Amino acid sequence: MVQLERLSTGVAGLDNLIEGGIPRGFFVAVTGEPGCGKTILCIHFIAKGVEEEDRCVYVTTEESRESIIRQASMFGIDLGKAVEKRRLIIVDALMGEESRWSLNYLDVEHLLEKVVEAKRELGYGRARLVIDSMSAFWLDRPVMARRYSYTVKKVLSKWDFTTLAVSQYAITTSEAFGFGIEHVADGILRFRRSIRGGVLHRYVLVEKMRQTNHSTVMHEISVEPGVGLTIQKPATITREDVALPPAVRRRIVSARRRAEEETP
Repeated sequence: MVQLERLSTGVAGLDNLIEGGIPRGFFVAVTGEPGCGKTILCIHFIAKGVEEEDRCVYVTTEESRESIIRQASMFGIDLGKAVEKRRLIIVDALMGEESRWSLNYLDVEHLLEKVVEAKRELGYGRARLVIDSMSAFWLDRPVMARRYSYTVKKVLSKWDFTTLAVSQYAITTSEAFGFGIEHVADGILRFRRSIRGGVLHRYVLVEKMRQTNHSTVMHEISVEPGVGLTIQKPATITREDVALPPAVRRRIVSARRRAEEETP
């Protein structure tokens, strides 16, 4: 039996749910509404890569480079030092700066060119990539989500990247801004949230991980200063905690069908 090489997510409890980590070279979708912990998971993933001397690239489209570094520092992670030591490149796709490691416009081809340039700069070897988030690249053309995701996955696979690609979900519908990344992804880590008794609760579920005997149980998570994201006990959440009204679900299904029909 062939033994898969797996990369730790940087979160021990999560690794335990996926047989020790993400298979090398996988393209994994990290999905969910805002405020669920997706970016924090990405920070852990990259920090673990720096620790293991992987070539690490973080593309940020919704926060500045400085914001990601500050957020990491809240959990005892020094990404600034990793950048200084040329162990990590953070590509800023938000601020529109005229610098080598910035994206001046959100275009998939431009993204891939910059990521490949970063990999060449960092050198040969096992690599980790975060794209936070992919949704930014198809906000004006949601029907292109699947095609763009496939293009990104195909190119990155040639450069030995194991990738976390964040897909933002709308608070009002709990659905993605564009359908398609889940179909293309080798794995799906789905973040959820609910409010019970006036308190916000966060959860994670491994919806898909190819070649992996993964957990199918939703787990509650916590985010703590100085620690970051940790996996807690299996969730006691019920379907009613996260279910959408029937009329909203019908509109979502209708929109998804139209998007599938319109995809070139």
